[in-house]
Amino acid sequence: MKQFLSIFFLFGFLFQIHCQDENSKIHTAYKFEQIINKIEQLYVDSVNTRKLTETAIVALLEELDPHSTYIPKKDANDARSQIDGSFVGIGIRFNIVKDTILVVGTISGGPSEKLGILPGDKIIKVDEETVAGIGIKNSGVRSRLLGEKDSKVLVSIKRGGSNALIKFNIKRDKIPIFSVDASYMIDEKTGYIKLNSFSRTSTREMQYAISKLKKEGMKKLILDL
Repeated sequence: MKQFLSIFFLFGFLFQIHCQDENSKIHTAYKFEQIINKIEQLYVDSVNTRKLTETAIVALLEELDPHSTYIPKKDANDARSQIDGSFVGIGIRFNIVKDTILVVGTISGGPSEKLGILPGDKIIKVDEETVAGIGIKNSGVRSRLLGEKDSKVLVSIKRGGSNALIKFNIKRDKIPIFSVDASYMIDEKTGYIKLNSFSRTSTREMQYAISKLKKEGMKKLILDL
């Protein structure tokens, strides 16, 4: 019955919009607003209008080019961190493996490296909250580990085959995100620079790397993007 009503709604709705479009030149924004209003009024189930709108925005931008994208509010801070070239956190790179947060590496000079957290460590608890086996997502990890500078977070880690948890009381700090991963001479005349991302610091990092390599005799450059 619900399927029949949905089909009935769809045909009636499309007919109405089509007729309006033929009889008058509706402004694009107004037309979109009318579509959302009609869905809210006539659709057989309740709908999440905000989610529908954001889905429509994503589809709209996909029509432009592969590089234009929409960043929802909940992801804006992460995107801003990438652009600004730094964030405040505990200084780890992580993956979620088998529903467990796995430390892939620590950021050089960051709080986690200084305290002795190692690649391969598994984060089981954050501030006494169990975070393993609960279906945690990347956003959930970031919301727990990022925070204000000098604030503290208690992280309980499982290392190797031991069942005992190692606790680290970590003071969050500003963690730089470097655009240039590596810069060195591969022979007497050829320099190599690896650029992994674009941020506010990219220009400065590239200028520094090029200047350093020129002093070492660079005449040719391999730029790895």
